[in-house]
Amino acid sequence: MSVAPVVVEVFADLCCPFTHVGLRRFVEVRERLGRRDVDLVVHAWPLELINGVPLDPRLVAEEIAELRQSVAPELFRGFTPERFPATSLPGLALAAAAYRRSTATGEAVSLELRDLLFEQGVDVSMDVVLDEVAGRHGLRVEARDRESVRADLAEGGRRGVVGSPHFFTAAGGFFCPSLEVSRDDQGRLRVTADEEGFDTFIRACLG
Repeated sequence: MSVAPVVVEVFADLCCPFTHVGLRRFVEVRERLGRRDVDLVVHAWPLELINGVPLDPRLVAEEIAELRQSVAPELFRGFTPERFPATSLPGLALAAAAYRRSTATGEAVSLELRDLLFEQGVDVSMDVVLDEVAGRHGLRVEARDRESVRADLAEGGRRGVVGSPHFFTAAGGFFCPSLEVSRDDQGRLRVTADEEGFDTFIRACLG
């Protein structure tokens, strides 16, 4: 008798560097433990719709500089502020189309887009880039996929999402469980690893 997969959901923006770290950490642990029974479903949490403006590449560059210095020196090696996407919405719609195909395809595309952006310095709002990703996975974005981005935003609001990334497991929700993010008295960004919070999250996901 087949066993239903464990599903870990996360609401996240494509252009959020904290999400990139959190997803990488989660996938690394899942693979190391051989937990192929755990599915990752990445829902859209489009910050540009929430904030009314796209993410500022200067702010993202500040976040990435602190992340590399403090907790993730091996990540963001190809990030280029000059090629930061003007919008995350087309990429989020492509991820929705991928999940419409299958959970495995959705996860693969969600991770691939973030790798292109943060590790290869590619503008993932460009049609030519998105068309190449879609072609590799045999996907076609439809109107319902673009509508799915706004539907995810509404669903996240109903479920109490507070920011990107916000994970949901059978044991409850976890906002940015691998990191502690704050600003000091001078307004400087400070990021540290939240090992205890991440361990609690992983236990909730993987047992």
